Amino acid sequence: MIKSLRTTALAAALMAATSLTAMAEVVYHRGNSADPETLDQHKTSTTYEAHILRDLYEGLVAYSAQGTVIPGVATEWKVSDDGKVYTFTLRDNAKWSNGDPVVAGDFVYSLQRIMNPETGAKYATVLYPIKNAEKINKGDMKPEELGIKAIDDKTLEITLEAATPYFIDLLAHQTGLPVHPASVEAHGTDFVKPENIVTNGAYVLAEFIPNAHVKAVKNPHFHDAANVQIDAVQFYPTEDRGAALRRFQAGELHTNNDAPVEQVAFMKENLGSKFRVAPYLGTYYYALNHEDEALRNPDVRQALSMSIDREFLAQDIWSDTMVAGYSFIPPGIGNYGEPAFASYKDMSQIDREEKALELLEKAGYGPNNPVKLTINYNTSENHKNTAVAIADMWKPLGVEVSMVNTDTKTHYAMLRDRQDFDVARAGWIGDYSDPQNFLFMVESDNTGFNYARYENPDYDGLMDQAAATVDLEKRASLLRQAEELFMRDLPFIPLMYYGSMNLVSDKVAGFEDNLQNIHPTRWMSISE
Repeated sequence: MIKSLRTTALAAALMAATSLTAMAEVVYHRGNSADPETLDQHKTSTTYEAHILRDLYEGLVAYSAQGTVIPGVATEWKVSDDGKVYTFTLRDNAKWSNGDPVVAGDFVYSLQRIMNPETGAKYATVLYPIKNAEKINKGDMKPEELGIKAIDDKTLEITLEAATPYFIDLLAHQTGLPVHPASVEAHGTDFVKPENIVTNGAYVLAEFIPNAHVKAVKNPHFHDAANVQIDAVQFYPTEDRGAALRRFQAGELHTNNDAPVEQVAFMKENLGSKFRVAPYLGTYYYALNHEDEALRNPDVRQALSMSIDREFLAQDIWSDTMVAGYSFIPPGIGNYGEPAFASYKDMSQIDREEKALELLEKAGYGPNNPVKLTINYNTSENHKNTAVAIADMWKPLGVEVSMVNTDTKTHYAMLRDRQDFDVARAGWIGDYSDPQNFLFMVESDNTGFNYARYENPDYDGLMDQAAATVDLEKRASLLRQAEELFMRDLPFIPLMYYGSMNLVSDKVAGFEDNLQNIHPTRWMSISE
Protein backbone atom coordinates (compact mmCIF):
# COMPACT_ATOMS: atom_id res chain seq x y z
CA MET A 1 0.00 0.00 0.00
CA ILE A 2 2.81 2.37 0.92
CA LYS A 3 4.66 1.50 -2.29
CA SER A 4 1.52 2.16 -4.30
CA LEU A 5 1.06 5.58 -2.72
CA ARG A 6 4.68 6.48 -3.42
CA THR A 7 4.34 5.34 -7.02
CA THR A 8 1.18 7.38 -7.42
CA ALA A 9 2.84 10.44 -5.91
CA LEU A 10 5.86 10.04 -8.18
CA ALA A 11 3.66 9.68 -11.23
CA ALA A 12 1.71 12.78 -10.22
CA ALA A 13 4.94 14.73 -9.76
CA LEU A 14 6.19 13.67 -13.16
CA MET A 15 2.88 14.64 -14.77
CA ALA A 16 3.01 18.02 -13.03
CA ALA A 17 6.57 18.58 -14.18
CA THR A 18 5.63 17.64 -17.72
CA SER A 19 2.64 19.96 -17.56
CA LEU A 20 4.78 22.85 -16.30
CA THR A 21 7.32 22.23 -19.06
CA ALA A 22 4.58 22.29 -21.66
CA MET A 23 3.18 25.48 -20.17
CA ALA A 24 6.64 27.03 -20.16
CA GLU A 25 7.26 26.33 -23.84
CA VAL A 26 6.88 29.54 -25.84
CA VAL A 27 5.37 28.94 -29.28
CA TYR A 28 5.18 31.68 -31.90
CA HIS A 29 2.22 31.27 -34.29
CA ARG A 30 3.30 33.11 -37.44
CA GLY A 31 1.23 33.77 -40.55
CA ASN A 32 3.40 33.62 -43.67
CA SER A 33 1.50 34.28 -46.94
CA ALA A 34 1.95 30.85 -48.52
CA ASP A 35 3.48 27.40 -48.27
CA PRO A 36 7.14 27.33 -49.29
CA GLU A 37 7.73 25.75 -52.66
CA THR A 38 11.08 24.59 -51.34
CA LEU A 39 13.23 24.79 -48.21
CA ASP A 40 16.38 24.34 -50.27
CA GLN A 41 18.08 27.72 -49.92
CA HIS A 42 19.67 27.28 -53.34
CA LYS A 43 16.32 26.84 -55.09
CA THR A 44 14.32 29.44 -53.21
CA SER A 45 12.87 32.51 -54.93
CA THR A 46 10.23 34.01 -52.62
CA THR A 47 10.09 36.17 -49.51
CA TYR A 48 7.88 33.73 -47.61
CA GLU A 49 10.50 31.01 -48.08
CA ALA A 50 13.15 33.49 -46.94
CA HIS A 51 11.32 34.13 -43.65
CA ILE A 52 11.60 30.43 -42.80
CA LEU A 53 15.12 29.93 -44.11
CA ARG A 54 16.51 32.85 -42.12
CA ASP A 55 15.24 31.14 -38.95
CA LEU A 56 16.80 27.81 -39.92
CA TYR A 57 20.18 28.99 -41.19
CA GLU A 58 22.79 31.65 -40.61
CA GLY A 59 25.06 32.92 -43.36
CA LEU A 60 28.40 34.67 -43.13
CA VAL A 61 26.30 37.71 -42.27
CA ALA A 62 22.78 37.97 -40.86
CA TYR A 63 20.00 40.49 -40.24
CA SER A 64 19.33 42.38 -37.05
CA ALA A 65 15.82 43.04 -35.73
CA GLN A 66 16.01 46.41 -37.52
CA GLY A 67 16.77 44.76 -40.86
CA THR A 68 20.41 45.83 -40.97
CA VAL A 69 23.27 43.51 -41.91
CA ILE A 70 25.31 42.26 -38.96
CA PRO A 71 27.99 39.57 -38.45
CA GLY A 72 26.68 36.03 -38.66
CA VAL A 73 28.93 33.00 -38.84
CA ALA A 74 31.69 35.46 -39.73
CA THR A 75 32.72 37.71 -36.85
CA GLU A 76 34.70 40.04 -39.10
CA TRP A 77 35.97 40.49 -42.65
CA LYS A 78 38.68 42.42 -44.45
CA VAL A 79 38.60 43.77 -47.99
CA SER A 80 41.65 44.17 -50.23
CA ASP A 81 42.61 47.63 -51.47
CA ASP A 82 41.21 46.91 -54.93
CA GLY A 83 37.88 45.78 -53.42
CA LYS A 84 38.06 42.34 -55.04
CA VAL A 85 39.16 40.01 -52.24
CA TYR A 86 37.15 39.46 -49.05
CA THR A 87 38.68 37.51 -46.17
CA PHE A 88 36.23 36.29 -43.53
CA THR A 89 37.04 35.09 -40.03
CA LEU A 90 34.51 32.52 -38.78
CA ARG A 91 33.41 32.36 -35.15
CA ASP A 92 34.84 29.53 -33.08
CA ASN A 93 31.48 28.53 -31.57
CA ALA A 94 29.48 28.23 -34.80
CA LYS A 95 27.91 24.76 -34.96
CA TRP A 96 25.41 22.78 -36.98
CA SER A 97 22.32 21.43 -35.22
CA ASN A 98 23.93 17.98 -35.01
CA GLY A 99 26.94 19.43 -33.16
CA ASP A 100 29.34 19.56 -36.14
CA PRO A 101 31.46 22.72 -36.27
CA VAL A 102 30.65 25.18 -39.08
CA VAL A 103 33.85 25.51 -41.13
CA ALA A 104 34.98 27.54 -44.11
CA GLY A 105 34.75 24.46 -46.34
CA ASP A 106 30.99 24.39 -45.75
CA PHE A 107 30.67 27.74 -47.50
CA VAL A 108 32.96 26.64 -50.33
CA TYR A 109 30.74 23.60 -50.87
CA SER A 110 27.55 25.66 -50.63
CA LEU A 111 28.54 28.42 -53.05
CA GLN A 112 29.88 25.89 -55.55
CA ARG A 113 26.58 24.02 -55.27
CA ILE A 114 24.38 27.05 -55.97
CA MET A 115 26.44 27.95 -59.04
CA ASN A 116 26.42 24.41 -60.41
CA PRO A 117 23.82 24.49 -63.23
CA GLU A 118 22.70 20.99 -62.20
CA THR A 119 21.31 22.49 -58.97
CA GLY A 120 18.84 24.60 -60.93
CA ALA A 121 19.12 27.63 -58.64
CA LYS A 122 16.55 30.26 -59.58
CA TYR A 123 18.41 33.10 -57.91
CA ALA A 124 22.04 32.21 -58.60
CA THR A 125 22.42 35.54 -60.40
CA VAL A 126 22.46 37.34 -57.03
CA LEU A 127 25.95 35.95 -56.46
CA TYR A 128 27.33 36.58 -59.96
CA PRO A 129 29.85 39.15 -58.63
CA ILE A 130 31.94 36.21 -57.35
CA LYS A 131 34.76 35.42 -59.77
CA ASN A 132 33.72 32.89 -62.46
CA ALA A 133 30.23 32.51 -60.94
CA GLU A 134 28.31 33.45 -64.08
CA LYS A 135 30.46 31.26 -66.33
CA ILE A 136 30.03 28.31 -63.98
CA ASN A 137 26.27 28.83 -63.72
CA LYS A 138 26.02 28.90 -67.53
CA GLY A 139 28.03 25.68 -67.86
CA ASP A 140 31.20 27.24 -69.27
CA MET A 141 33.40 26.46 -66.27
CA LYS A 142 33.53 23.91 -63.47
CA PRO A 143 32.19 24.66 -59.95
CA GLU A 144 35.68 24.08 -58.54
CA GLU A 145 36.85 27.19 -60.45
CA LEU A 146 34.64 29.51 -58.39
CA GLY A 147 36.54 32.35 -56.71
CA ILE A 148 36.26 30.96 -53.19
CA LYS A 149 38.62 28.96 -50.99
CA ALA A 150 39.06 27.87 -47.40
CA ILE A 151 42.40 29.13 -46.08
CA ASP A 152 41.76 27.01 -42.99
CA ASP A 153 38.65 25.92 -41.06
CA LYS A 154 38.02 29.42 -39.71
CA THR A 155 39.24 31.58 -42.63
CA LEU A 156 37.34 31.96 -45.90
CA GLU A 157 38.49 33.93 -48.93
CA ILE A 158 36.13 35.10 -51.68
CA THR A 159 37.44 36.77 -54.84
CA LEU A 160 35.16 38.91 -57.00
CA GLU A 161 35.15 39.70 -60.71
CA ALA A 162 35.22 43.40 -59.91
CA ALA A 163 34.86 45.63 -56.87
CA THR A 164 31.28 45.29 -55.59
CA PRO A 165 30.66 47.61 -52.63
CA TYR A 166 27.30 46.00 -51.87
CA PHE A 167 28.70 42.46 -51.83
CA ILE A 168 28.20 42.03 -48.07
CA ASP A 169 24.50 42.90 -48.58
CA LEU A 170 24.28 40.19 -51.24
CA LEU A 171 25.55 37.60 -48.78
CA ALA A 172 22.62 38.41 -46.47
CA HIS A 173 20.20 37.16 -49.16
CA GLN A 174 18.86 33.66 -48.61
CA THR A 175 21.00 32.37 -51.48
CA GLY A 176 24.04 33.01 -49.29
CA LEU A 177 22.87 30.61 -46.58
CA PRO A 178 25.00 27.46 -46.25
CA VAL A 179 23.94 23.85 -46.57
CA HIS A 180 25.37 21.02 -44.43
CA PRO A 181 27.59 19.18 -46.96
CA ALA A 182 27.38 15.72 -45.38
CA SER A 183 23.56 15.85 -45.30
CA VAL A 184 23.32 16.89 -48.96
CA GLU A 185 25.75 14.16 -49.98
CA ALA A 186 23.87 11.53 -47.94
CA HIS A 187 20.29 12.48 -48.85
CA GLY A 188 20.47 14.46 -52.10
CA THR A 189 17.41 16.66 -52.57
CA ASP A 190 15.80 14.99 -49.54
CA PHE A 191 18.21 16.80 -47.21
CA VAL A 192 15.41 19.32 -46.60
CA LYS A 193 13.10 16.76 -44.95
CA PRO A 194 12.67 17.13 -41.17
CA GLU A 195 14.20 13.73 -40.49
CA ASN A 196 17.31 14.60 -42.54
CA ILE A 197 17.85 18.32 -42.22
CA VAL A 198 20.82 19.80 -40.37
CA THR A 199 20.80 23.58 -39.90
CA ASN A 200 23.06 26.17 -38.29
CA GLY A 201 20.57 28.91 -37.41
CA ALA A 202 18.53 29.67 -34.32
CA TYR A 203 16.03 26.94 -35.23
CA VAL A 204 15.86 23.51 -36.81
CA LEU A 205 12.99 22.09 -38.86
CA ALA A 206 10.69 19.76 -36.91
CA GLU A 207 7.64 19.40 -39.20
CA PHE A 208 6.52 20.38 -42.67
CA ILE A 209 2.88 19.53 -43.32
CA PRO A 210 1.83 21.07 -46.67
CA ASN A 211 -1.16 23.41 -46.49
CA ALA A 212 -1.03 23.23 -42.68
CA HIS A 213 2.20 24.45 -41.11
CA VAL A 214 5.97 24.44 -40.96
CA LYS A 215 7.28 23.96 -37.43
CA ALA A 216 10.78 24.87 -36.31
CA VAL A 217 12.17 24.34 -32.81
CA LYS A 218 15.02 25.99 -31.01
CA ASN A 219 18.50 24.78 -31.99
CA PRO A 220 20.49 24.20 -28.76
CA HIS A 221 23.76 24.27 -30.72
CA PHE A 222 23.20 27.79 -32.11
CA HIS A 223 25.98 30.07 -30.88
CA ASP A 224 23.48 32.60 -29.45
CA ALA A 225 20.92 30.04 -28.20
CA ALA A 226 21.02 31.47 -24.68
CA ASN A 227 19.42 34.67 -25.95
CA VAL A 228 16.77 33.03 -28.16
CA GLN A 229 13.56 33.35 -26.17
CA ILE A 230 11.00 31.59 -28.39
CA ASP A 231 11.09 27.79 -28.15
CA ALA A 232 9.17 26.96 -31.32
CA VAL A 233 7.75 28.82 -34.30
CA GLN A 234 4.91 27.57 -36.48
CA PHE A 235 4.59 29.17 -39.90
CA TYR A 236 1.07 28.97 -41.34
CA PRO A 237 0.29 29.55 -45.04
CA THR A 238 -2.10 32.52 -45.10
CA GLU A 239 -2.83 33.20 -48.76
CA ASP A 240 -6.36 34.26 -47.84
CA ARG A 241 -5.60 37.60 -46.18
CA GLY A 242 -9.18 38.00 -44.96
CA ALA A 243 -9.09 34.61 -43.24
CA ALA A 244 -5.71 35.47 -41.73
CA LEU A 245 -7.17 38.66 -40.28
CA ARG A 246 -9.97 36.67 -38.64
CA ARG A 247 -7.46 34.18 -37.21
CA PHE A 248 -5.38 37.05 -35.89
CA GLN A 249 -8.40 38.63 -34.21
CA ALA A 250 -9.26 35.26 -32.66
CA GLY A 251 -5.78 35.01 -31.18
CA GLU A 252 -4.74 32.06 -33.37
CA LEU A 253 -1.89 34.03 -34.96
CA HIS A 254 0.61 36.24 -33.17
CA THR A 255 1.59 37.95 -36.43
CA ASN A 256 0.77 37.86 -40.12
CA ASN A 257 3.03 39.30 -42.80
CA ASP A 258 0.24 40.82 -44.89
CA ALA A 259 -3.29 42.11 -44.56
CA PRO A 260 -6.35 42.56 -46.81
CA VAL A 261 -6.10 45.95 -48.54
CA GLU A 262 -9.87 46.21 -48.81
CA GLN A 263 -10.17 46.14 -45.01
CA VAL A 264 -7.57 48.80 -44.19
CA ALA A 265 -10.17 51.23 -42.78
CA PHE A 266 -11.59 48.46 -40.58
CA MET A 267 -8.15 47.47 -39.31
CA LYS A 268 -7.14 51.05 -38.56
CA GLU A 269 -10.33 51.56 -36.57
CA ASN A 270 -10.41 48.24 -34.74
CA LEU A 271 -6.80 47.07 -34.41
CA GLY A 272 -4.98 50.29 -33.68
CA SER A 273 -1.22 49.73 -33.31
CA LYS A 274 -1.63 46.00 -34.02
CA PHE A 275 -2.03 46.93 -37.70
CA ARG A 276 1.31 48.20 -38.93
CA VAL A 277 2.13 49.89 -42.23
CA ALA A 278 5.77 50.75 -42.85
CA PRO A 279 7.90 51.89 -45.80
CA TYR A 280 9.16 48.99 -47.89
CA LEU A 281 12.12 48.69 -50.25
CA GLY A 282 10.10 48.73 -53.45
CA THR A 283 8.60 50.90 -56.19
CA TYR A 284 5.30 50.54 -58.06
CA TYR A 285 5.72 51.95 -61.57
CA TYR A 286 4.47 52.13 -65.15
CA ALA A 287 6.89 51.09 -67.89
CA LEU A 288 6.77 53.19 -71.06
CA ASN A 289 7.65 51.63 -74.40
CA HIS A 290 10.28 53.93 -75.91
CA GLU A 291 9.68 52.41 -79.33
CA ASP A 292 6.11 53.74 -79.41
CA GLU A 293 5.60 56.67 -81.80
CA ALA A 294 4.29 59.09 -79.17
CA LEU A 295 6.17 57.75 -76.15
CA ARG A 296 9.57 58.07 -77.80
CA ASN A 297 9.14 61.82 -77.31
CA PRO A 298 10.56 62.84 -73.87
CA ASP A 299 8.07 65.73 -73.55
CA VAL A 300 5.17 63.27 -73.86
CA ARG A 301 6.66 61.01 -71.19
CA GLN A 302 7.23 63.93 -68.82
CA ALA A 303 3.69 65.24 -69.39
CA LEU A 304 2.16 61.86 -68.60
CA SER A 305 4.20 61.53 -65.41
CA MET A 306 3.64 65.10 -64.28
CA SER A 307 -0.14 64.94 -64.53
CA ILE A 308 -0.52 61.90 -62.23
CA ASP A 309 -1.83 62.67 -58.75
CA ARG A 310 0.24 60.19 -56.77
CA GLU A 311 -1.14 61.27 -53.42
CA PHE A 312 -4.63 60.31 -54.61
CA LEU A 313 -3.41 56.90 -55.75
CA ALA A 314 -1.64 56.17 -52.47
CA GLN A 315 -4.38 57.48 -50.19
CA ASP A 316 -7.64 56.77 -52.01
CA ILE A 317 -6.85 53.71 -54.14
CA TRP A 318 -4.34 52.01 -51.85
CA SER A 319 -5.73 53.26 -48.51
CA ASP A 320 -2.38 54.68 -47.36
CA THR A 321 -0.64 51.31 -47.68
CA MET A 322 1.54 52.93 -50.37
CA VAL A 323 3.43 56.24 -50.36
CA ALA A 324 3.43 58.72 -53.27
CA GLY A 325 6.65 58.12 -55.21
CA TYR A 326 8.65 60.76 -57.09
CA SER A 327 11.86 58.80 -57.66
CA PHE A 328 12.60 55.32 -58.88
CA ILE A 329 14.88 54.52 -55.95
CA PRO A 330 12.90 54.49 -52.69
CA PRO A 331 14.07 56.75 -49.86
CA GLY A 332 16.11 55.17 -47.09
CA ILE A 333 18.05 52.76 -49.29
CA GLY A 334 21.61 51.92 -48.27
CA ASN A 335 24.84 53.22 -49.84
CA TYR A 336 23.15 56.26 -51.30
CA GLY A 337 21.48 59.32 -49.86
CA GLU A 338 18.44 61.27 -51.00
CA PRO A 339 17.04 59.96 -54.29
CA ALA A 340 16.78 62.09 -57.44
CA PHE A 341 13.22 63.32 -57.00
CA ALA A 342 11.19 64.61 -59.95
CA SER A 343 11.49 68.39 -60.39
CA TYR A 344 7.72 68.80 -60.05
CA LYS A 345 7.47 66.93 -56.73
CA ASP A 346 6.55 70.06 -54.77
CA MET A 347 4.37 71.69 -57.44
CA SER A 348 0.61 71.86 -56.94
CA GLN A 349 -1.46 69.43 -58.97
CA ILE A 350 -3.03 72.30 -60.94
CA ASP A 351 0.39 73.71 -61.88
CA ARG A 352 1.53 70.25 -62.91
CA GLU A 353 -1.46 69.77 -65.19
CA GLU A 354 -0.89 73.17 -66.85
CA LYS A 355 2.78 72.37 -67.43
CA ALA A 356 1.84 68.92 -68.77
CA LEU A 357 -0.52 70.52 -71.31
CA GLU A 358 2.28 72.82 -72.47
CA LEU A 359 4.64 69.88 -72.96
CA LEU A 360 2.08 67.90 -74.94
CA GLU A 361 1.30 70.87 -77.16
CA LYS A 362 5.03 71.34 -77.73
CA ALA A 363 5.14 67.70 -78.86
CA GLY A 364 2.22 68.28 -81.24
CA TYR A 365 -0.48 66.61 -79.16
CA GLY A 366 -3.55 67.75 -77.29
CA PRO A 367 -7.35 67.42 -77.23
CA ASN A 368 -7.48 67.98 -81.00
CA ASN A 369 -4.72 65.47 -81.68
CA PRO A 370 -4.97 62.95 -78.85
CA VAL A 371 -2.31 60.51 -77.74
CA LYS A 372 -3.85 57.05 -77.85
CA LEU A 373 -2.43 54.60 -75.33
CA THR A 374 -3.18 51.17 -73.93
CA ILE A 375 -2.43 50.38 -70.28
CA ASN A 376 -1.60 46.73 -69.60
CA TYR A 377 -1.93 45.50 -66.02
CA ASN A 378 -1.98 42.15 -64.22
CA THR A 379 -5.06 40.94 -62.39
CA SER A 380 -5.79 42.81 -59.17
CA GLU A 381 -8.66 45.06 -58.20
CA ASN A 382 -6.24 47.75 -57.06
CA HIS A 383 -4.16 47.52 -60.25
CA LYS A 384 -7.39 48.03 -62.18
CA ASN A 385 -8.48 50.93 -59.99
CA THR A 386 -5.04 52.52 -60.38
CA ALA A 387 -5.24 52.26 -64.17
CA VAL A 388 -8.77 53.72 -64.24
CA ALA A 389 -7.69 56.63 -62.03
CA ILE A 390 -4.63 57.40 -64.18
CA ALA A 391 -6.74 57.25 -67.35
CA ASP A 392 -9.03 59.90 -65.79
CA MET A 393 -6.01 62.03 -64.88
CA TRP A 394 -4.74 61.86 -68.47
CA LYS A 395 -8.12 62.63 -70.03
CA PRO A 396 -7.85 66.47 -69.62
CA LEU A 397 -4.61 66.30 -71.61
CA GLY A 398 -6.43 64.74 -74.53
CA VAL A 399 -4.97 61.28 -73.87
CA GLU A 400 -7.29 58.45 -74.85
CA VAL A 401 -6.73 55.24 -72.88
CA SER A 402 -7.83 51.66 -73.36
CA MET A 403 -6.93 48.84 -70.98
CA VAL A 404 -5.81 45.23 -71.21
CA ASN A 405 -5.89 42.93 -68.18
CA THR A 406 -4.17 39.53 -68.05
CA ASP A 407 -3.06 37.19 -65.29
CA THR A 408 0.32 37.88 -63.70
CA LYS A 409 2.20 35.11 -65.52
CA THR A 410 0.96 36.25 -68.95
CA HIS A 411 1.53 39.92 -68.14
CA TYR A 412 5.17 39.52 -67.19
CA ALA A 413 5.85 37.08 -70.02
CA MET A 414 4.60 39.80 -72.39
CA LEU A 415 7.07 42.28 -70.90
CA ARG A 416 9.97 39.86 -70.66
CA ASP A 417 9.49 38.58 -74.22
CA ARG A 418 9.40 42.16 -75.56
CA GLN A 419 5.92 41.93 -77.02
CA ASP A 420 4.20 45.10 -78.19
CA PHE A 421 2.67 47.41 -75.55
CA ASP A 422 2.39 51.12 -74.76
CA VAL A 423 2.19 51.44 -70.96
CA ALA A 424 2.50 48.53 -68.54
CA ARG A 425 2.10 48.23 -64.80
CA ALA A 426 5.01 46.66 -62.90
CA GLY A 427 6.72 46.74 -59.53
CA TRP A 428 10.12 45.99 -58.05
CA ILE A 429 11.08 44.96 -54.52
CA GLY A 430 14.81 45.26 -53.90
CA ASP A 431 16.76 42.06 -53.33
CA TYR A 432 19.26 44.06 -51.29
CA SER A 433 19.47 47.61 -49.98
CA ASP A 434 21.55 49.28 -52.66
CA PRO A 435 20.57 51.67 -55.50
CA GLN A 436 22.28 49.46 -58.09
CA ASN A 437 19.55 46.87 -57.54
CA PHE A 438 17.03 49.34 -58.98
CA LEU A 439 19.05 51.24 -61.58
CA PHE A 440 20.50 48.10 -63.22
CA MET A 441 17.01 47.28 -64.52
CA VAL A 442 17.21 49.73 -67.45
CA GLU A 443 20.78 49.16 -68.57
CA SER A 444 20.56 48.65 -72.33
CA ASP A 445 21.73 45.04 -72.20
CA ASN A 446 19.32 43.99 -69.43
CA THR A 447 16.65 42.58 -71.71
CA GLY A 448 14.99 40.71 -68.88
CA PHE A 449 13.97 43.82 -66.91
CA ASN A 450 14.42 46.74 -69.30
CA TYR A 451 10.77 46.61 -70.33
CA ALA A 452 10.98 50.16 -71.74
CA ARG A 453 13.69 49.19 -74.27
CA TYR A 454 15.59 52.19 -73.00
CA GLU A 455 19.01 52.78 -74.54
CA ASN A 456 21.28 55.57 -73.35
CA PRO A 457 25.08 55.16 -73.63
CA ASP A 458 25.61 57.88 -71.02
CA TYR A 459 23.43 55.98 -68.55
CA ASP A 460 25.24 52.71 -69.25
CA GLY A 461 28.58 54.50 -68.88
CA LEU A 462 27.68 55.87 -65.46
CA MET A 463 26.54 52.42 -64.31
CA ASP A 464 29.81 50.91 -65.56
CA GLN A 465 31.83 53.58 -63.75
CA ALA A 466 29.88 52.99 -60.56
CA ALA A 467 30.49 49.25 -60.81
CA ALA A 468 34.24 49.88 -60.92
CA THR A 469 34.29 52.42 -58.08
CA VAL A 470 35.22 51.23 -54.60
CA ASP A 471 34.78 54.54 -52.80
CA LEU A 472 31.15 54.56 -51.62
CA GLU A 473 30.73 58.34 -51.79
CA LYS A 474 32.07 58.57 -55.34
CA ARG A 475 29.99 55.56 -56.31
CA ALA A 476 26.84 57.11 -54.80
CA SER A 477 27.50 60.29 -56.80
CA LEU A 478 27.75 58.33 -60.05
CA LEU A 479 24.56 56.41 -59.29
CA ARG A 480 22.80 59.67 -58.43
CA GLN A 481 23.78 61.04 -61.86
CA ALA A 482 22.39 57.88 -63.43
CA GLU A 483 19.09 58.30 -61.57
CA GLU A 484 18.90 61.92 -62.70
CA LEU A 485 19.13 60.68 -66.30
CA PHE A 486 16.48 58.10 -65.46
CA MET A 487 14.11 60.76 -64.15
CA ARG A 488 14.80 62.94 -67.19
CA ASP A 489 14.28 60.17 -69.74
CA LEU A 490 11.61 58.20 -67.84
CA PRO A 491 11.90 54.62 -69.04
CA PHE A 492 9.54 53.97 -66.12
CA ILE A 493 7.13 56.37 -64.40
CA PRO A 494 7.57 55.89 -60.63
CA LEU A 495 4.14 56.05 -59.01
CA MET A 496 4.38 54.85 -55.42
CA TYR A 497 6.75 53.33 -52.93
CA TYR A 498 5.50 50.06 -51.52
CA GLY A 499 4.44 49.77 -47.92
CA SER A 500 4.66 46.60 -45.88
CA MET A 501 1.58 45.56 -43.91
CA ASN A 502 1.86 43.42 -40.81
CA LEU A 503 -0.54 42.29 -38.12
CA VAL A 504 1.36 42.17 -34.81
CA SER A 505 -0.10 41.13 -31.46
CA ASP A 506 0.72 43.32 -28.46
CA LYS A 507 2.04 40.10 -26.87
CA VAL A 508 4.98 40.17 -29.30
CA ALA A 509 8.12 42.16 -28.52
CA GLY A 510 11.11 42.61 -30.83
CA PHE A 511 9.12 42.80 -34.08
CA GLU A 512 10.73 45.95 -35.51
CA ASP A 513 9.33 47.69 -38.59
CA ASN A 514 12.07 48.11 -41.20
CA LEU A 515 12.58 48.92 -44.87
CA GLN A 516 13.48 45.31 -45.69
CA ASN A 517 10.41 43.92 -43.87
CA ILE A 518 12.68 41.26 -42.41
CA HIS A 519 11.83 39.87 -38.97
CA PRO A 520 14.01 36.97 -37.72
CA THR A 521 12.33 35.10 -34.87
CA ARG A 522 15.55 34.99 -32.82
CA TRP A 523 15.10 38.65 -31.83
CA MET A 524 11.50 38.31 -30.64
CA SER A 525 9.78 37.31 -27.42
CA ILE A 526 6.16 36.55 -26.55
CA SER A 527 4.36 37.25 -23.30
CA GLU A 528 1.08 35.59 -22.37
